[in-house]
Amino acid sequence: MDQEDWKIIKSTPLFCGLADSEIHYLAGNHSPRFYDKGALLFHQGEKATDFYVVLSGWVKISRTTPDGNEAVVGVFTRGDTFAEAAMFLGGRYPAGAEVIVRSRLLKIDGKVLRRRIHEQPDLALAMLASASKHLKLLIDQLEDIKLRPAPQRIAEFLVDLGPQCIGGTFEVVLPYEKALLANRLGMKPESFSRAIAKLRRLGVSVNRELVSISDIEILVHYAETGQTMPQSTSND
Repeated sequence: MDQEDWKIIKSTPLFCGLADSEIHYLAGNHSPRFYDKGALLFHQGEKATDFYVVLSGWVKISRTTPDGNEAVVGVFTRGDTFAEAAMFLGGRYPAGAEVIVRSRLLKIDGKVLRRRIHEQPDLALAMLASASKHLKLLIDQLEDIKLRPAPQRIAEFLVDLGPQCIGGTFEVVLPYEKALLANRLGMKPESFSRAIAKLRRLGVSVNRELVSISDIEILVHYAETGQTMPQSTSND
């Protein structure tokens, strides 16, 4: 692993509070590898033995409902960890994991982590921080689905993908298929298309996976407030 890999690993909630020696003990004997789109990392109900750090790409976590439908419960990208809670408990994965774009992941053996926790109980606090972050993300997603209209949810997602600056135009590429993105944001594909169309008045245009935004400040304001900029003559 190179310095950038270690920087990402150290920034995760699971490892950020640990000394470098502890991080190297847990992750230093493993090598990242690339996984192609569609690769299944583990299945729902499978015995939990490992967890992952995302160094690049996107991974979805989903559950299959009794009637055979898929429910996306999380999408993870660079700097995220996933599956550590299930692995830590020594049980089974409550959901399956699939790579949705070519990704580079670091897989860490759960036995090593559990053994180290017995030796260093403070490590369990880092695990708790990671689990709490994931729980907060799920609560935030549920709140968005229940309280925010679809166009505002999409606006916030686009803002998060864009550069951290105020003013000006920019372009982003949707990181995965629109159908999956719609599922992730709690809407049907047709609702996603209608919501995207409503964002045109805010300067958002879509050409396949490429999204162009004419003014990031306008989109940020709408994502945060659900309203157009004060000077706009459009009705929200």
